[in-house]
Amino acid sequence: MQREFNAKQSIITPEAVFIIGTYDENGVPNAMNAAWGMQSDYGEITIQLAKHKTTDNLKKTGGFTVAFATESTVVISDYFGIESGNKINKIEKAGCHVRKSAHVNAPIIEEYPVTLECRVKSYSDETGLLVGEIVAMQADEAVLTDGKVDYDKLRPIMFDISSMSYRVIGPVVGKAYHDGLALKK
Repeated sequence: MQREFNAKQSIITPEAVFIIGTYDENGVPNAMNAAWGMQSDYGEITIQLAKHKTTDNLKKTGGFTVAFATESTVVISDYFGIESGNKINKIEKAGCHVRKSAHVNAPIIEEYPVTLECRVKSYSDETGLLVGEIVAMQADEAVLTDGKVDYDKLRPIMFDISSMSYRVIGPVVGKAYHDGLALKK
């Protein structure tokens, strides 16, 4: 038997936990936690954002970074989602280390093993949709296998809206563009 839920109780999963890094007009780094995003094309990311210090910053600088939250970064990642960058320097308070991206005017937060460097393609105050062109990706050697990001080593987390928790993205369960071929015969 199925049970019906209202629209506000519905779930969409998985929701990645993105840490968006920006600089303000004075070069002060900021980070926020965002879950409503996706790869919208090869070399493109789209994220739904309400008005934040981050959106003010990226409109001024034209650049941002997107780091993938991991099991080992849960505490700082959650902090970046509950504190306002308008009130405090979150990077400093969290004890994080940053370096400037070589490709865009945005910080790379060194505590995160994988970071996308993005140029703002568009941002709408009206809809809150941010579209970014991914111009480069930085990945720590510790999360690579055969030159590719290894999710088993990265241990990325997702936001579970149903239980308001974070979950580690799990093991491989099938081969994409392959396993379904058995039904094609």
